[in-house]
Amino acid sequence: MTNKEYSVQTIGVLHSPFKEKFAIPRQPRLVKEAVGHLQMLEPFNHEDFVRDLAQFSHLWLLFMFHQNLEKGYTPTIRPPRLGGNKKVGVFASRSTYRPNGIGMSAVELLDIEKTPKGITLVLGGVDLLDQTPIIDIKPYIPYSDIITEANGGFADEAPDAQMTVSFTADALISCERFEAQYPQLKVLIEKLLAQDPRPAYKKKRDDKQSYGVRLYNLNVSWDVIGGHSVVTGVN
Repeated sequence: MTNKEYSVQTIGVLHSPFKEKFAIPRQPRLVKEAVGHLQMLEPFNHEDFVRDLAQFSHLWLLFMFHQNLEKGYTPTIRPPRLGGNKKVGVFASRSTYRPNGIGMSAVELLDIEKTPKGITLVLGGVDLLDQTPIIDIKPYIPYSDIITEANGGFADEAPDAQMTVSFTADALISCERFEAQYPQLKVLIEKLLAQDPRPAYKKKRDDKQSYGVRLYNLNVSWDVIGGHSVVTGVN
């Protein structure tokens, strides 16, 4: 049988706090304060497409790794959970470098907003880059989707928070200043950094390291010393 090509249609665009790949949670629902807004596109932004969707608490999102499509795929990758030292097959991972560049994510459905411009789904625990194209939505069905006897291989348990996190006085003031615009901003930053988003090879270093990331429309900077992160700026 020969390979066939199929086309898919973007049904919506996800707006998330994450403006770059660095520091995005490595799985959905690890940081419930990461709230995204899925803006449905024509012709799918009509309320008929989401009729009775509100009775489900969680959804599956199918999406495209849109920033990686041109880079192609590799047959093996180095999962962060294995410290970046061991290779596994791409199909034994959730790597972004896949033959078809399709991802899936289970998220919480917080609200369905109906406006004159159409439908927006408010989602909790997102792990997707801002502007991610969504190609399908399916309801999460607990009796079928929860497999209690499943074996998760090298990722059998949720990762422990690896970092303690504190804020300088100036960073705390900034978080308070932006709280009305970005609810739970401080908690979001704290939980993201607690998971230690650094590359695996840098986690073995004990010297001071400085990092920054764009979150919403803000620049967040922090220093890492040993197993502790200090947020130095939010502006």
